[in-house]
Amino acid sequence: MQPIILLMANVLRLDDHPALSKAVETGAPVIPLYVFDEDSPNVRPYGAASKWWLMHSLEKLQGRFKDLGSRLIIAKGKTVDIVTKLVQDLDASAVYLTRGYTPGSKWIEDTLNIELDELGVPCRRFGGNLLLEPEQVRTKAGGIYTVFTPFWKACKELIDETKPKPAPDEIRAPDEWPNSLSIDDLDLKPKPVNWAKGMDQAWEQGTEAALERLDDFLNEASADYSKNRDKPGVDGTSKMSPYLTFGEISPRMIWSRTKAYIADNPSAQKGAEKFLSEVGWREFSWHLLFNFPEMQTEPMRENFADFPWKEGMGEDVKAWQKGMTGFPIVDAGMRQLWQTGWMHNRVRMIVASFLVKDLLWHWHVGEDWFWDTLVDADFGNNIASWQWVSGCGADAAPYFRIFNPITQGFKFDSDGDYIREFVPELAGLPNKYIHEPFEAPEDVLADAGVKLGETYPNPMVNRKETRARALEAFESIKKSD
Repeated sequence: MQPIILLMANVLRLDDHPALSKAVETGAPVIPLYVFDEDSPNVRPYGAASKWWLMHSLEKLQGRFKDLGSRLIIAKGKTVDIVTKLVQDLDASAVYLTRGYTPGSKWIEDTLNIELDELGVPCRRFGGNLLLEPEQVRTKAGGIYTVFTPFWKACKELIDETKPKPAPDEIRAPDEWPNSLSIDDLDLKPKPVNWAKGMDQAWEQGTEAALERLDDFLNEASADYSKNRDKPGVDGTSKMSPYLTFGEISPRMIWSRTKAYIADNPSAQKGAEKFLSEVGWREFSWHLLFNFPEMQTEPMRENFADFPWKEGMGEDVKAWQKGMTGFPIVDAGMRQLWQTGWMHNRVRMIVASFLVKDLLWHWHVGEDWFWDTLVDADFGNNIASWQWVSGCGADAAPYFRIFNPITQGFKFDSDGDYIREFVPELAGLPNKYIHEPFEAPEDVLADAGVKLGETYPNPMVNRKETRARALEAFESIKKSD
């Protein structure tokens, strides 16, 4: 039989992989193909942390295919050109792929379908990376949801309980394999190499690691998720985000496994359902991006097009990136990001608010930095979340809600555990001053070995003044609206 080419660009797993399952069911040889594509129109190049994760994820995926007597073929360049050439070289019978939702993915899929149609080769597209396809979720009037709560209510009524299919037991190999690049040929390694040392210690890639982490979370933390999810000093979240981003685990696998856990552990229902609603926020973000692709560059609330944000790069942005603002909870978050490639969600909101409201830098500045440094740099989530914090997105927090990094620190890291881990130069301060060292008496600072302006920076801004400035900026667009 002629082989089927299985395009694996956005789904680095074998479990709950409808395109793979259907290809195997045909009985035809299957050629799994990963194309590293940063050249096609509308495709956003990977950030540095994402490349690091991708490198290890591909290694895991290669191993799983090898265990099944198959291979992962790797190529680099424009997906449409590579796939159409391979189809002709191998006389392939079809191309199967998993649907993507970014503007780049949509362009590739539409163009590939046209090119293959001219060759008389079917291009079959499957879901798998969302719980529901964007076209499925509509208001009663046929519109698009822009508020999360009714969106998620509608989703929960539509999500079926079909269990995800496991990985196939075997994948038929072709008589002859095409040439393949090595993972090293993709040039994904961090530069300098030691930059990713903290990430190496913090993460393990692949579906097996994802499922193990999910099970640990359900068994150990899901019951208290509602209470602990906002505490950065507590290991109370699932850390599923990078596995979802790279398609190593599907949201349906998470949904099914969590629902099964709730059935066996009803006392954990409240926390576990709250966890699923966070998976719902990811779903919401992707549906928004699909329906409003302009949001990747433009604010969803049109009046914010005139907001007087600063553009480019300034010394205060560099201090924010390095975690040297003089506000401990902000600095802890930015250092956690740099060291581990991840940041606690509550702290993401705090550091984002500080950048766009206290410093008045455009949300693009922060979104670009997160895209480059997060291992879970999720196209839809990243954009929607930055717009939400900035006040210009769907279901956004009011612009005048400006996170106070001091009160947020005392509220969610009351014992200072998070600060002490990532801002160790403040570790000796008592809890009373850990979130505002600039208020500590000289003798307290001396006892803790802290010299403001030397061992730890003074606050880079006066928050009373920056809050007033932010509200004034907001008033300016209200008047012009």
